[in-house]
Amino acid sequence: MKLLLDTHTFLWFIMGNTKLSDNARKLMEDTDNEKLLSVVSIWEMAIKASLGKLSFAEPFEVLIPQQLKLNGIELLNIKTEHAAIITTLPFHHRDPFDRLLIAQSMVERLPILSADINFDNYPIERVW
Repeated sequence: MKLLLDTHTFLWFIMGNTKLSDNARKLMEDTDNEKLLSVVSIWEMAIKASLGKLSFAEPFEVLIPQQLKLNGIELLNIKTEHAAIITTLPFHHRDPFDRLLIAQSMVERLPILSADINFDNYPIERVW
């Protein structure tokens, strides 16, 4: 299964947070699954770290690439097609990072691994 990870899913997984559902953990640990993390999630984490809303035990520039490699997670770049979807996306969700994840899920036809029930208001598959 090919999965797009929500930012919190990635963070909860690498930090061992108990908020991560058992199913989400199993999907993340399954090496047969292709896991993708959007560049927008990297940007979101960097912004939150710069604002003091997110902290890591190691430097950001060390931890994130290390965790991507260790967990077999590939980066999904932002394409013009992703941004174009946002121009017509209803405002069920106002968070700009999540809106881009929704657009990427739609364009790439990827289920998104997320606890965010607001994603259910869009024509995407949310797995949790």
